[in-house]
Amino acid sequence: MSAAAGPDPGHELRPVTPIAILAALLERVAQELDGTLDGRVHDDLRRAKALAAGLDPYLARCTSPESPALAALAGRTRTHDFGATADGGAPGGLEAEMLSGHVEGQLLKLLVRISGASRALDIGTFTGYSALAMAEAMGPEGRVVACEVDPGVADIAQRAFDASPAGRRISLHIGPALDTLHRLADAGERFDLAFIDADKGGYVSYLAALLDRGLIGPGGLICADNTLLQGTPYLAPDPGSPGAAIADFNLAVAGDARVEQVLLPLRDGVSLIRVLEGQP
Repeated sequence: MSAAAGPDPGHELRPVTPIAILAALLERVAQELDGTLDGRVHDDLRRAKALAAGLDPYLARCTSPESPALAALAGRTRTHDFGATADGGAPGGLEAEMLSGHVEGQLLKLLVRISGASRALDIGTFTGYSALAMAEAMGPEGRVVACEVDPGVADIAQRAFDASPAGRRISLHIGPALDTLHRLADAGERFDLAFIDADKGGYVSYLAALLDRGLIGPGGLICADNTLLQGTPYLAPDPGSPGAAIADFNLAVAGDARVEQVLLPLRDGVSLIRVLEGQP
């Protein structure tokens, strides 16, 4: 769930990463205190705001550009009226800010290419950006299994897949992702990489299904999005909130001896989790 770079001026996305939220708060404070601070304090506040506000756009400018197919999909997502398709499938409703976007899409592409992954799981496909990014990085025999609970956004994703040559590598499964994962495990399916970007309350269950059911084997990689979730996991989140669910997930990962991991402060937080060798 990270906003794509360079949104259309008429469709500005609200800040959803810790650094973007910090920039917005600093801007508001600077405006409220304008004219009341001495020169040094005022300059320090403005510099802090500029440091925070400039980071995410700079990351996007310094990242390899997205493909035309991904750029078109991002544009359609930013301008889509999600009130017309949100039918209760996504907790809290659907919004364009749920898009994985340019920088994370390129990260996924690099992870696929570096690892040599030819089979990937996309848990929480939304409009299809992450699944299409991974498929674009694979060879002709590659396969991405995409899981999406909401039929409306799944239709947007499928149309994007149908319009791209890489889309033929993607099979889209509509329904609760955990049910799909267990069906795949029952069928003996195995994957090299999984990207988790679905309902935050389900993250611990998704991790358990991937590891306990052997969907991701030794040496395989799990990438989890939103593991900083606007800063809420480390700001004493309310019990039962998405922030608390992510905090529980991060603790579960850190305490699992079957994996090694690093939490990157990229966009809204990305955890890279590798299954250790010698695991069943």
